[in-house]
Amino acid sequence: MGQDSLAPGLLLAMPQMADPNFARTVVLLCRHQSEGAMGLVVNRPTEATVAEVVYFDPPLKADRAGMKVWAGGPVEPQRAWLLLGFDPGENEAVSIAPGIYLSASTRVLRTILEDEPERAREARFLVGYAGWGGGQLESELAASAWLTAEVNRDLIFFTDADVMWEAAIRTLGIDPFALQLGGGVH
Repeated sequence: MGQDSLAPGLLLAMPQMADPNFARTVVLLCRHQSEGAMGLVVNRPTEATVAEVVYFDPPLKADRAGMKVWAGGPVEPQRAWLLLGFDPGENEAVSIAPGIYLSASTRVLRTILEDEPERAREARFLVGYAGWGGGQLESELAASAWLTAEVNRDLIFFTDADVMWEAAIRTLGIDPFALQLGGGVH
């Protein structure tokens, strides 16, 4: 990442965000370069479980974790990611921030579901991602569409999704309901 990169970081949607894909979202910004940015919405669980939507070959012996599928963003919803709050010990896993890894390993996913269901608390199976073209995120920040915050592992993995957005904004010392739309730099 370049010196001006906001990644890793959190993007917190301003209350006035009208786009239904991002209203009241917390986005883990994984990559931010001049060509664009990529992140994962971390507070949008679905009702589906991983065992219901992922084809395993051979089939799972059991789904001991009951892991939910999370909506990671509107781009490429057929693409899946495994966001982990622990080092999975895989060469393919990428460190996003201290103690947070991104993987696409079905072996790690299978291990969580079958053998280590306690790890599911620190794991998110996300479909899709949030993406911005070159300069797009910077324009949205200048228009006060987002607040930025430091990555907080506990917030991502141990805060209920329905209160995560408000909790994230409050970590900045801000009352989310007192925020106003306006120009400026955050």
